[in-house]
Amino acid sequence: MIKFTKAAVQAAAAASLLFATSAGAEVFKGETAGVGDPVHTMFVAFANQAGKADVTIQVNAGQTLTKSMLKGAKGELAFFSSVPSLVNLMAGQKRMYQKIDAAPELSKNLRAILGFKAGAYHPVTLAGSGIENWEDIKGKTVFTGPPAGSASATSEALIKIITGYEAGSDYKAVRLSWGEGYAALSDGKIDMMVRPAEVGSANIEQFGLSGEFRVLSIPDGARDSDAMKALFGRPGRGMASFDGGIYKGQLTGGEITALGFFQFVGTHAGMDEEVVYKATKAFWDNIEEVQATAFFLKEVTKETAFTAINVPLHPGALRYYDEAGFAVPDALRP
Repeated sequence: MIKFTKAAVQAAAAASLLFATSAGAEVFKGETAGVGDPVHTMFVAFANQAGKADVTIQVNAGQTLTKSMLKGAKGELAFFSSVPSLVNLMAGQKRMYQKIDAAPELSKNLRAILGFKAGAYHPVTLAGSGIENWEDIKGKTVFTGPPAGSASATSEALIKIITGYEAGSDYKAVRLSWGEGYAALSDGKIDMMVRPAEVGSANIEQFGLSGEFRVLSIPDGARDSDAMKALFGRPGRGMASFDGGIYKGQLTGGEITALGFFQFVGTHAGMDEEVVYKATKAFWDNIEEVQATAFFLKEVTKETAFTAINVPLHPGALRYYDEAGFAVPDALRP
């Protein structure tokens, strides 16, 4: 495997990050998840505000974030959607990064700009599926997430903690792209879908427009177990709750307890400090416009700016936060 030094990564960044348009303006490469995903919504909001400071970000959507983070660490991307739980996997050369010898060293190049609460895992099943509680999953077909992402492993861990069921023996776990997962549930090809989504998601709401559906809530007993507390305590995870009535046609009454997930907008250590400073400042200078973009973005505030971030802040972002009087945790200072 190729060994990456810090100097090589920064040289690659200078050579590949930046390209010129016909008008001569600099355009920075960015990657995020697919349209309709809260991560996509946040990243586009960030890119739109950065553009007001003449930091133009070309957004390539529909990407697998495990790969985007690796490309970002190599300096092949300027900005990217980041997943806290993947940081430790990259640093430990585990799972999807197992065959990448340079992964631990590359993880040291990851830098953060701002964190946010993205939403909650929604275990969705249509009325008539035969699933009214978690135990009913036995023998059923469940979409748990994409093949290369971390969401599928998280979904399967959630099911195991609540029911004790193992994927592949007690139920059939299906791994597809997010779009294919939605379609498969709508077409009745699967019995349940576990989907991370913002609370109030239009993609989840669609199942109540022509029928009824359920979002399964984590039972109290399982919520208080040591295993569930450990899952809630993983980087980028936490407990979330919301009113089931937020979705038309949703059959689970009252408060729904769910596994919450958090993300952050990332860059890499070799990015120009002034560029990141300008992009960060533009985002917060226009935060009211950002908050009006989507319901869940109302929770993006000065107090939540560093939610779930587990890599150092980029010096450009840190310069803005210090100037603006944000309370920056010491652990996030480079």
